[in-house]
Amino acid sequence: STVNAGCLYYRSLIFPSETDNSYVELTPKRPLNLQAFTLCMRVATELSGNREIILFAYRTTNILNTCKEKLSLYLSASSGATFQVPDLGALQSHLCFTWDSGSGATALFMNGKKSLTKIYRKNHNVSSGGKTILGQDPDSLLGDFEADQSFVGEINDVNMWSSVLSDRTIQDMFSGMRVPRPDVLDWKTTQLQKHGGAEILTTE
Repeated sequence: STVNAGCLYYRSLIFPSETDNSYVELTPKRPLNLQAFTLCMRVATELSGNREIILFAYRTTNILNTCKEKLSLYLSASSGATFQVPDLGALQSHLCFTWDSGSGATALFMNGKKSLTKIYRKNHNVSSGGKTILGQDPDSLLGDFEADQSFVGEINDVNMWSSVLSDRTIQDMFSGMRVPRPDVLDWKTTQLQKHGGAEILTTE
């Protein structure tokens, strides 16, 4: 089913259990043809250990994944930029990944605090034509899901910009202050389509 959220004040996605069919597809405002981005979300999960947890997936002939393997950003299937940070838990964490193709500069913000900067996939680009989903890791364009890679928990406030936001802007976002409206994924207006056992909770 589809929720069009033009008038909704708050939305949150719940993934109750491990499955190979529960996910939510997001419709971006513009194609993901990107040479830089800031991707932010609020996440809570009680999954622990070394189990791979996919938080956000965008699949084309190349790949854009964020996952809880210490917290990693993957722009290719073979290698990622991984950051050692405190484990996610039942209390929500605010996460932002930033990446710039020209320099390769990649960083993670967790609850407003910035990681060290790593150089990753310099001169790469994220190409259009893919599907944007939460809750599963697609091994094909939109399928071949595995239950042991599924997300279990809650995700909300997923926003994406086609530029690297300043440190201060990301810190303001964590604090709940107004920031520039996202030009790629805007949680307040993005159409969500749920599948399987995923639930969309809304508060008007």
